[in-house]
Amino acid sequence: MTIAAPAPPKTSPIGWLNNQPYLLLSLTSLFWAGNIVLARHVGAHIPPITMTTIRWFGVFFILLPLAWPHLKRDWPALRAHLPLMLFLSLIGFAFNNAISYWAMQYTEALNALLIQSSGPLFVALWSLVLFGVRLTGSQLAGIAVSLVGVLVIILRGDLSALAGITFNKGDIMFASSLVAFGLYSAIIPRRPRVHQLSFLSFTTCCGAMMLVPGALWEYSAGITLKLDALTFATMGYILIFPSTLAYLFFNRGVALIGPNRAAPFFHLVPVFGSAMAILLLGEKLRAFHLIGYALVLAGVVTASRQGSAVK
Repeated sequence: MTIAAPAPPKTSPIGWLNNQPYLLLSLTSLFWAGNIVLARHVGAHIPPITMTTIRWFGVFFILLPLAWPHLKRDWPALRAHLPLMLFLSLIGFAFNNAISYWAMQYTEALNALLIQSSGPLFVALWSLVLFGVRLTGSQLAGIAVSLVGVLVIILRGDLSALAGITFNKGDIMFASSLVAFGLYSAIIPRRPRVHQLSFLSFTTCCGAMMLVPGALWEYSAGITLKLDALTFATMGYILIFPSTLAYLFFNRGVALIGPNRAAPFFHLVPVFGSAMAILLLGEKLRAFHLIGYALVLAGVVTASRQGSAVK
């Protein structure tokens, strides 16, 4: 009598997604691209520090019912690494987001996309300076190829447009947010081994509390939040997609493949941003879009191949 082999355990869609780093990081870039487009649109409508404060308090309260059992279990580890956790809250949530929203009131979309494309370089730099982790040849080549693709898209195939770009204080502010997030990305693999819901709920709560004084300053200066349909729609999108889901996806993706292999996915942000302009704003699809998309995709695939960084 033949005994049938046991059926393989069923995997839920969430469990499957949790182990797909490339899909997680691609979705993260999609959500962050929408965040940049939206931030530019509402830059003069919603105070940046107030918006960031509401963003992270909102994420914390959304996650809290699910995170509470994990927080209770992980609290000893979080408390033992409190200085590191507070630092990650500052650079990854408070400063990074508030300064980027603020910057979008001054910088132009072309400049922001160009600066955004330098994100992987900051991750690589911090990984090298702090931990001696150098890029592999494939990672370096992938970043370079995808960077060329980004430039093709944002310069609309005209490299001479690069000479006409001027930078202002908004550009410097936006660049500083990427420096901070590059540091956050490099340190993430060294965070305490706690559940990602514990980590994200703790850091978003701490980041929001760090921003409260800035939000109060905005209010005292007469820079107040307008409670209208645009504000509620904006905050609804920001709370769910570029905040809760994107950070869960990003942290998990980095945990699975490491910061240097994950970093080239930053280049998908301007790609998705230009695609949104085509779909939502009626811009025409042109040859330089297709060339740029192909280069970015080739760079991401090349840089994300399995391989250990040299220490």
